[in-house]
Amino acid sequence: MLETAPLVLIGALALGYLLGSIPFGLVLTRSAGLGDIRAIGSGNIGATNVLRTGNKKLAAATLLLDGLKGTVAVLLAAWFGPVAALAAGIGAFIGHVFPIWLGFKGGKGVATFLGVLLAIHWPAFLVFAGLWLAVAYAFRYSSLAALVASAATPVVLLLMGRGWPTVIVFAGLAALLIAKHHQNIAKLLAGTESRIGEKSAAPPA
Repeated sequence: MLETAPLVLIGALALGYLLGSIPFGLVLTRSAGLGDIRAIGSGNIGATNVLRTGNKKLAAATLLLDGLKGTVAVLLAAWFGPVAALAAGIGAFIGHVFPIWLGFKGGKGVATFLGVLLAIHWPAFLVFAGLWLAVAYAFRYSSLAALVASAATPVVLLLMGRGWPTVIVFAGLAALLIAKHHQNIAKLLAGTESRIGEKSAAPPA
């Protein structure tokens, strides 16, 4: 695993970044005539904020596409070995969170994190999805569900026998995901966080 050529790793990172940086939430909402999603709700380009427009189909499409870009990046790079696959996953996640096309101001990475996890180790993906659904159903907070599930992922991977490189990579991704949710954490503590399904007013024309 450790003998993967540096150029291959750089290429895998670049591939992942380019795929991950596609802002599907912004593209879909603009195409649907809903304006700039960054001017709605939290200003995030992810599926949860798209849902605040009231368009569930667009939110579902955003969730799927943001996840798939992580999955596709990993599967393409996996032809060059497991280390390249991990590098592509890192690139896809960073691309979503810091897309060059939007001034490095992207989403919080939950769907892409999940898509990368699916391609790397699908049993851990199922655990993540189960935890997310359980917490979201119990508390109606998408952010809290994402925080709990992502924080648990490195532990789950370790318990499932995955190697330390995979565990460390997902620990790093989870840490960045949690850091990107700092405003949500503050709102959760203050009791002002938006619940799943709440619709935000559209920006003025």
